[in-house]
Amino acid sequence: MSDRNTEDIIGALYDMVQDARSMPLAADKCILERDKVLDMLDEIIAQLPGELKQSRTIVESRNELISQARREADNILREAQDKAKQMVTREAIYAEAKKRSEELVGQTQTRINQLQKAGNDYMDESLRQTEEAISKALAEVRDTRMKFRTVTEAQEKRKAANVDIEV
Repeated sequence: MSDRNTEDIIGALYDMVQDARSMPLAADKCILERDKVLDMLDEIIAQLPGELKQSRTIVESRNELISQARREADNILREAQDKAKQMVTREAIYAEAKKRSEELVGQTQTRINQLQKAGNDYMDESLRQTEEAISKALAEVRDTRMKFRTVTEAQEKRKAANVDIEV
C-alpha cells in the first residue's frame, strides 16, 4: 500500500486502461497487467473504509450542524413569537386599561356634574328658605316695631296727659 489517496489510484487505473494495448480484432477490449490492477483495487478497498468513515463523519457533522441550526432557529422563532404575544398582550391590556380609565373619567365627570348640580340646587333652596325666613323675621320685626311704636306713643300720650292733669 502506498500513500496515494483513492482518487489518485482511480486516476492511475483510468490511465492504465486508456494506455493499454487493444486486443487484435477487438477494439473495445484491452490487455492489462492483472497483478498491478488487483493491487490497485486492493489499495482502493483498503482506503475506502477510512474515507467512507471520514465522509460519514463529515455528513453526520453537517447533519448535526444543520439540526442544531434548525433547533436554534426554532428556539429563536419561538422566543420571538412569545415576545410578540407578550407585546400584543401588553398592548391589549394597555388598550383595555386606557379604555376603562376613559370610561371611569367620564363616569367621574358625570358624577361630579351631578353632585355640582345637586349642591347648587341645595344651596339655592337653602338660600331661598333662608331668604323667606329672613323676610318673615323682618316682617315680624317691622310688625313688632310698629306695635312697639304704637305702645310707646300711647304711653307718651298718657304721660303727657297725666302731666297736663297734674299741672
